[in-house]
Amino acid sequence: MAAEGIKQRYYLPAGMPVPDPARSASFHHGFWEAARRHELVVQRCRACANFQFGPEEICYKCHGFDLHWERIEPGGRIFSWERIWHSSNPVLKEAGPYVVVLVELPQAGNVRMLGNLLGDPKSDPPIGEKVEAVFEDHDEGYSLVQWRLVR
Repeated sequence: MAAEGIKQRYYLPAGMPVPDPARSASFHHGFWEAARRHELVVQRCRACANFQFGPEEICYKCHGFDLHWERIEPGGRIFSWERIWHSSNPVLKEAGPYVVVLVELPQAGNVRMLGNLLGDPKSDPPIGEKVEAVFEDHDEGYSLVQWRLVR
């Protein structure tokens, strides 16, 4: 985290690998484009109406190929979480601890999405607690989906 008295622009320090929608698989583009617009989307199959995340070229349920991105309300509940003290990425060596949450999205068939939980990294977020998406815009032209508790 940033030193006391110094405001940090991003939740985690600079130097992390940058998501590059132009180089990722084409079926990821819709997610990154929506995040830039501050919208949360989840992939959905037009054939069987199944929601899924992470994005794939094929439906997990019916194996159909007619998938699209569906906008959902940017909120859910904490299904699980972990406090990261020792990251495998050297850039994050001094950033710990930070909390990663697995968020269940009720508007999308309860699929789950990972993300950082903003706020006190030493607090224990309650399982089942409501969270909302926060979109962190980066100068490189992408936005990350982070989460914060709804109070």
